[in-house]
Parts: sequence; C-alpha cells; structure tokens
Amino acid sequence: MSVHLAPGRNVLGGPLRACSYDPVTGYFRDGCCRTREDDSGLHVVCARMTQAFLDYSQSQGNDLMTPRPEWRFPGLKPGDRWCLCAARWLEAHRAGVAPPVALESTHEAALAVIPLELLQAHALQSLRPDAL
Repeated sequence: MSVHLAPGRNVLGGPLRACSYDPVTGYFRDGCCRTREDDSGLHVVCARMTQAFLDYSQSQGNDLMTPRPEWRFPGLKPGDRWCLCAARWLEAHRAGVAPPVALESTHEAALAVIPLELLQAHALQSLRPDAL
C-alpha cells in the first residue's frame, strides 16, 4: 500500500517554502507544512506563535507549550513558527486569536478549509525581497 504525498505548492501557487527548522515542524518533521492522506489534522498552516494563540490552544485541550520528547515535540513559545491544523487556525481566527501566517510556507491544501483572503489578512511580511 502506498500513501500519496501532496505536492509542495503554497497558497499563492508557488513552491512550498520551509516553515521552520528550529524547532523542526511539519507532519513529517521535515521543516515543511506538507501533508498526505493520513494527516487527518491537515497540518498545513505555517504560523508564527503568539502567547494568545498558545493559551487558546491549551484551553481547547491542545497544549503546544509543554515539551513531549516521545513525539519529537520541543514545546513552543511565542515567535516560533509551526505547522498548524487548518481547522484549529480557523477556530482561533473565530475566537480572535489567530496567529500570523507565512503564506509562502502554507500548503495549498489549507484553501480547502480557509479562504485565501483570510490567510492574506493575517500574513506575515515576506523576508525575501524577490517574493513581492
């Protein structure tokens, strides 16, 4: 049985860029917000953590701050970039605590859950001058 890995395109239609190598993020812990059929959480939104989002996530039963070495999870702090589940990011948006998003590092699969305009409204400024 083979599992199809989704191609690496971002929400803007370009190549998917890495989200974070420190901490190493992604469903595959390869630094990118890639996905495939068995990623039921759709971990495709590259976001920069804020304390408000981390507190919200913890209040919803998903503690992203406590390290879990058995899952190769370092625990997150404000400023870290992490691949979030698309539905959790949208839920946080509705609660007024959605963290900013790196569009070039957010997989196009996020668009099945979140409208592009909403992601753009929460976009981080690109660090690459040629990305404009």
